[in-house]
Parts: sequence; structure tokens; C-alpha cells
Amino acid sequence: MNKLAAITGFLGAAHNRYMVYQADRPLAAKLQLASCIPGCEGVEACYPSDFADVKELRRLLGEYGLGVAAVNFRSRRTGQWMRGSFTSERRQERQDVVDDLRRAMDCATELGCRRITTCPLNDGSDAPFETDFLRMYDFAAETLVAACAHRPDVTICIEYKKNDPRQRCFFGTVGEAASFCRYVGLTNLGVTLDIGHALYAEERPAQSLALLAKLKIPYYVHVNDNDGRWDWDMLPGTFHLWEFAEFFYALKKVGYDNDWYAFDVFPKEIDICQNFTAAFALTRKLEEITGRIDRATMEELMTERNPARTIQYLYSLL
Repeated sequence: MNKLAAITGFLGAAHNRYMVYQADRPLAAKLQLASCIPGCEGVEACYPSDFADVKELRRLLGEYGLGVAAVNFRSRRTGQWMRGSFTSERRQERQDVVDDLRRAMDCATELGCRRITTCPLNDGSDAPFETDFLRMYDFAAETLVAACAHRPDVTICIEYKKNDPRQRCFFGTVGEAASFCRYVGLTNLGVTLDIGHALYAEERPAQSLALLAKLKIPYYVHVNDNDGRWDWDMLPGTFHLWEFAEFFYALKKVGYDNDWYAFDVFPKEIDICQNFTAAFALTRKLEEITGRIDRATMEELMTERNPARTIQYLYSLL
């Protein structure tokens, strides 16, 4: 069974372009809160905000009995790398992001974690002829190859997203992220498959997973849901019950087990503990529903490809 982790960035202040919904918390209070959430077994720690004192972070994780699913390297930062990080036109900025990513990889290993996830949201473009895409691929390859070489035992996973804050992010779909990983050709460069991002990109999450598995690209899973129109970071199953069941069914087939799900669920005005408690419970419920699917029956139905029979069978499991 995969373990459940809360992303620390969602345990403090919650804000969008218009409003701030929650009070911020110091790191110790965030981890104490995570330890009180039923089912929470760890966190995805955010770099650099959680890493001012790595020894203290490690002590707090031990005190509260929390593992580390991944280190979330924030490659978009206020006042820094404003025109992109991995693909910046400025050589020094690209070197700065490589140096900082190497430090994050070192910090991850100190915590017993071998995975970095990063969402290069500010890498991309807002308008036609804003950038030379050929150079952007060169720059992205240059920076990520240099970072991956620092610790071959640590996997860097690119979290793709269609847009925000750029009109079009550089890694917008699973195909773009997977193609880049194959182009670079490193065994420790992979993809973070955020289910909400896949849905927002008009993907079927199970198909996105299948592509990564077939290409033998390392992957890591973020769990949340949305209505397909925006990345709302809602509770799993809010809109896409059967897409989640299909995804969890596919995860079993490809052998993603005894790993982690990390949750980026946006609480807005709802109590944070209550929101994560619901997210974890709903995930286990969706896994339970998926577990009711008889493998032989479903494989036969998928071979037949008759939704009139398949959907009726799925609803018979409820």
C-alpha cells in the first residue's frame, strides 16, 4: 500500500490572487499539524522554506514520526528567476538554479529521501515570439543534466502543468515531459504525475501513467482533483470518481506500490486538518472501490470495449 504525505506548503498560509485564507505557521507547527492528521505518514518538504536548519527539520520529523516522500524544489520564487529558472536566457541564473538544486539534493539525502520534485511553472512563455524554443530545450537539458549528475542516486521529477503563472508552461503535458526525459536520457530524471494537472491538460491519468511506465521513466504521484477547467487542488474524487479508480487500477498493474502519494489539496477557508483528513480517507475509499474490481472480468470488458457493459459493471461495485 502506498503511504500518504501532505505537502508542507499546504499546511500554512493558503492564498490565491485575491485572498489569504489561512494563517501562516512556522515549520514546527506545520509538522505538528501533519502528525495530527489521521492517516498521514509523512510530508513532502518544500525547499528552501523548510530547510533553514536541516538538523532541526530532521529532529522534528523524528519527533512526530513523519517520513519524507520527496523534497519539493521551488524553482519559482519572488524576486528570483523571474523569466524562468532552468531555461533562463542568463547563464548565471541557470548556474544559480543548478547550484541550489544540488544543495536540495544533498538536503534530501540527509533526510533519507532520494527524490526531488520540481514544478517549473515560471519556465515558459506568455506570447508568440517571446522566446526561442530551441534554445529553451538546450538550456533545460544543460541545467537538468548538470543537476542530475551531482547525485545519480537521487531522482529529479519534473511536475508538468499546462499553465500558471505562464500563459503556457514549458512542460505542459505528460508527453512533453516524457519526451524531454527521453531526449536527455538519464535514469534519474523523471516525471511527477499530478492527477489534477493531467486532468487539466485534458489527459486520462491512467493513460499518462501507462506512457511513463512503457517508456520506463521514473514517476511520482500527486493527488488532487478539479473540474477540468482550472487547477483547483480539490479533494480526490470530487469530480472524477471513475478516472481515479482507473488510475489506481493502472497503478496496480504497473507495480507502483509501497511508495508515496503526496497531496496538494487547497483548503481555502476549510480547516486544514479536516481537509487533509477528508483527502486521505477519500483516497483509501477510492482504493477500496478499485479493489472490488475483478481483474479477469475487467480485462475481458476492456478487450470487448463496450461501455454499456463496463460502466454498468463498475456501478454494480458500489
